[in-house]
Amino acid sequence: MTSSVTSSLAPTGSTVGAGRGPSAKAGAWRSGRYVLPLAVILLLLSIAAVTVGSADLPVDSVLRAVGTHLGLPVRPLPPLPDSIVWDLRLPRVLLAALVGAGLAVCGAVLQALTRNPLADPFLLGVSSGASMGAVAVLVLGIQLGSGPIDLTTGAFAGSVAAFGAVLLLAGRRAGEPTRIVLAGVAVSQLFSAVTSLIVISDAQTQDTRSVTFWLLGSLTAASWPAVALSAAVAGVGLLVCWANATALDAFAFDADTARSLGFSPGRTRLLLFGVTALVAATLVAASGAIGFVGLTVPHAVRFVIGSRHRALLPTCAVVGAIFLIWADTAARTVFSPQELPVGVLTALLGVPMFALVMRRRAGTS
Repeated sequence: MTSSVTSSLAPTGSTVGAGRGPSAKAGAWRSGRYVLPLAVILLLLSIAAVTVGSADLPVDSVLRAVGTHLGLPVRPLPPLPDSIVWDLRLPRVLLAALVGAGLAVCGAVLQALTRNPLADPFLLGVSSGASMGAVAVLVLGIQLGSGPIDLTTGAFAGSVAAFGAVLLLAGRRAGEPTRIVLAGVAVSQLFSAVTSLIVISDAQTQDTRSVTFWLLGSLTAASWPAVALSAAVAGVGLLVCWANATALDAFAFDADTARSLGFSPGRTRLLLFGVTALVAATLVAASGAIGFVGLTVPHAVRFVIGSRHRALLPTCAVVGAIFLIWADTAARTVFSPQELPVGVLTALLGVPMFALVMRRRAGTS
């Protein structure tokens, strides 16, 4: 079964070098064929998600609040509903879209680079590193100079430290997928152990609850600075990955195929490993450890549109954004006034989805 899923990562249809010449136009058309309708759906669902909550708001109020802050000539809302839309719900929906899009694309890239259908953005140790950084800030109260370190800053620093440890452990062979996967597993276990040690030895009850909620994934701390940082890093990272779509098509076969097409397997892998680690670190620092988005969304999208990365990556981005927006909306409303960590809901939805995709692929192989 594993071999059948692994083979599904390889592009089907035309030749591997589809990213060049006339076939590149065909790839772009195929990408737009799926992405443009999905982008319209994403926009409409995002507006709908902002209206939903403990205090439901009409679509008109959402549009008026956004228009007011954009300087458009619209009648402003009263302060309370305006603050609900602009300060609470809109940043949260946008951050959910960015996190979902980024994790889904990183998952698709890592699955191609490693030729491992179970690869996801947390493969490189960034999740455990972010967890340790966040726990160190929450529990130990680490400070930088005269001021406290923000939770997001601590989580990001931990993520970067974890990926640096992965590169150090992998050594000169960091461009080899097996080597970096093994290094990622080892570093993840190390940082997870340190996290548990800090929590057990120093945390108070309230700290433990805060840490646990963050580790399960939560978008409650969404803010405009977090949205801006996530958009900048994820946007650049996704463009770099999309620019290397042809190389990813080649890697889905093997390194020799990539080399025969003029790509340097070691350098290209190292670049894309670094980009995905940076994007995942930024997103995990903003949202906590939200699992299964980077694992399940690429497989579901491949099942519908195939494995060509020029079309796969942008489609994964939009589908991942839609998936996480509505997972987070359900997480904050289904058990209201209690809020469910969104990582719990993505796991509950992701595991059956992944099992279904694996079963269908096994049946068609």
